Amino acid sequence: MDFSGHRSRIIENPTEALSVAVEEGLAWRRRGCLRLNSHGSPTAMSNIGMSIHRSQSWFHHKISRDEAQRLILQHGLVDGVFLVRDSQSNPKAFVLSLSHGLKIKHFQIVPLEDDGKLFYTLDDGHTRFTDLIQLVEFYQLNKGVLPCKLKHYCARIAV
Repeated sequence: MDFSGHRSRIIENPTEALSVAVEEGLAWRRRGCLRLNSHGSPTAMSNIGMSIHRSQSWFHHKISRDEAQRLILQHGLVDGVFLVRDSQSNPKAFVLSLSHGLKIKHFQIVPLEDDGKLFYTLDDGHTRFTDLIQLVEFYQLNKGVLPCKLKHYCARIAV
């Protein structure tokens, strides 16, 4: 389907659908990334992009791989159940833990610096995001390099 908003139609040709998905993904990535600060003024994501994800229910900060697997199992091994956590092996990276095909898979989200700007990527820099919220929102709409779309997050429980 074409969700660009320019026209409304169903794309039935798989090759065309893939082409549109790639094109829309690139356009989405290129869009200016300004958000409002606490005063309602636009602020560049580079100022807050490194920590904005901490307020998201799908982000579980410093939990282990085993704990991530336990949380996903509690939600059931349904395709698309996910959470994001800090990487234990790379202190600058994150991990997307995802249920697919009755298994739990872990994908490292790597920070990438290009021309003085920080990006996050799952696919060696082919698809880049200025923050983890953008990354999660993109993969909720697009499968990309993942085995399935992100569908249901494991909510962090505030204590």
